[in-house]
Amino acid sequence: MSLTAPRAVIWHNMPVPLTTPHQIVLTTDERAALVALTRPTAQARMLLRTRIVLAAAEGGSNASIARDLGICEDTVRKWRRRHALRRLGGLADAPRPGRPRRFSPVARAQVTAIACELPALRGMPLSRWSSSELACETIEAGVVDDISPSTVRRWLAADAIKPWQYRSWIAPRAPDFASRAAVVLDLYARVFDGQPLGPGDYVLCADEKTSIQARCRCHPSLPPGRARMMRVEHEYQRGGALAYLAAWDVHRGKVFGRCEPTTGIAPFARLVEQVMTLEPYASAARVFWIVDNGSSHRGQTAIGRMRNRWPTARIVHTPVHASWLNQCEIYFSIVQRKVITPNDFNELADVENRLIAFQDLYNLAARPFNWRYTKTDLDILLTRIAAHESGVSAVAE
Repeated sequence: MSLTAPRAVIWHNMPVPLTTPHQIVLTTDERAALVALTRPTAQARMLLRTRIVLAAAEGGSNASIARDLGICEDTVRKWRRRHALRRLGGLADAPRPGRPRRFSPVARAQVTAIACELPALRGMPLSRWSSSELACETIEAGVVDDISPSTVRRWLAADAIKPWQYRSWIAPRAPDFASRAAVVLDLYARVFDGQPLGPGDYVLCADEKTSIQARCRCHPSLPPGRARMMRVEHEYQRGGALAYLAAWDVHRGKVFGRCEPTTGIAPFARLVEQVMTLEPYASAARVFWIVDNGSSHRGQTAIGRMRNRWPTARIVHTPVHASWLNQCEIYFSIVQRKVITPNDFNELADVENRLIAFQDLYNLAARPFNWRYTKTDLDILLTRIAAHESGVSAVAE
């Protein structure tokens, strides 16, 4: 025991020689570059690789470096070898090509083409495609041997194609659509009959929001709480309905409205009187009323009735099925979101009070809508629709 113990102590204190063939010797510039990479804002993986190389340059073994940095010894061995063979460039990530592609570009294009077809054209009793149904149809058509719905969904997402969604639209059918729409768009741009509007000319958009119900919920609505959305009882009792008539000043950004039991010629006439007896409209040179073709103000009869009662007022009709040209619809969409939804009123008086109160509140900070749709945009739309219809007709023939 007395002979072997000193030898063990001597052997333990002897430096362990480096067994790796990749010795790290840094130049002054390399060391400065590595030290610069140890800044706190550096990427974590680059910071670790840099510390490995700096420790190896100080003579540390793979085992000691792994122990000091709390990592695997294989990791130290890897980055020591990479730096020894490629110097600083070896610390960057290697190219990662990934696994070979399973599907050819032609197969992907064919899947996209199927997604752009109506299911009925392929004999499927469906109204819209889903990713799983497209995957099954692709396999059935022999495009690919096997494909997952997630792959189909990823391909379509890259092309912004969503065949499971749809949007309703109406093609302009009125023969005078372009001419009528051009008059409305000119008025929005402060032009009428090719002449700019004067300081005494005003443009109003009027419309009716019908059948606003008072739905008294069977249980009181609960306000939002911690980790809980607002709760509204599904069942309700009907408390009647009313109509909200409004006129929107396009260029001044003001709204005038009233509630009526129903729509009709008389309620619309009361809205017109409410506005035309106010300044600056009472003393205006011309007041253009842009309205749709509803029964309250339809045709030449309504135009004559308006001019007889208010000589400075002039009705301008939007084309049929073109309510999107009426800026009052924008205001009504705000009312729907902020006032009516969710519908929770005890009685009709509550509905009317809130509508009128919101109207006053809105006028405090109202400003004209940023309307950017011009006659140029209208011409582009009509040209595109005409080209589409001619293409459909050619396919049908």
